[in-house]
Amino acid sequence: MDAPMTKKEIAKRYILFIISLFFAALGVAFTKSAELGVSPISSVANILSLKFTQISIGNWLIITNCILILGQILLLRKNFKPIQFLQIPLSFLFGYFTDFGMWLVSFIPISSYPIRLIMVFAGVVILGFGVALAVIANVIMNSGEAFVKALADTLKKNFGNVKVIFDISYVALSIVLSMILFNGAIKGTREGTLIAAVCTGLVVKFFSKRLTAPIDKLLTK
Repeated sequence: MDAPMTKKEIAKRYILFIISLFFAALGVAFTKSAELGVSPISSVANILSLKFTQISIGNWLIITNCILILGQILLLRKNFKPIQFLQIPLSFLFGYFTDFGMWLVSFIPISSYPIRLIMVFAGVVILGFGVALAVIANVIMNSGEAFVKALADTLKKNFGNVKVIFDISYVALSIVLSMILFNGAIKGTREGTLIAAVCTGLVVKFFSKRLTAPIDKLLTK
């Protein structure tokens, strides 16, 4: 049986989670700036930011993440644990990190399609690295993953299967929104979305396999 975590270890794990949010947000910024589509979980916020430009992509992510948190509360009701309310400030932090990331990547000249593709792949690697750190931190899920888990638990279905269906549905929702907001045109969902959907999980596995043991040693030291 594993020994309970000390307060120091818990603090370290939350710090690691905040670091993971920064890298995940930076990955979103890279893919967003390439204008070839973003990861499925950011797709709805991306469409809204394209239409309502007075609100940043980071703030739209905050709004959509808070809606997903509300969805968890409605699904789980009394089973929604108070610790999960931490998702709210962390969602704000993720949104702020994303806008900061957008500012950072604004200095990168994007002049051709190959460079845009490179930006997408770089974003996927950075995003996957961030997600891997969040998995290793093992303290709290981001709102998207937590919503999927709440849905899977409520339906008594496999998390992985529900995750696939959720991602497809979320991208479909972004396409429908785009067609409504842009007079039938599909914007913000392109090959970059497909690349992110297919490759992010592979990147997460790659980093998790290599980083879990050494980082766990640092966290429990």
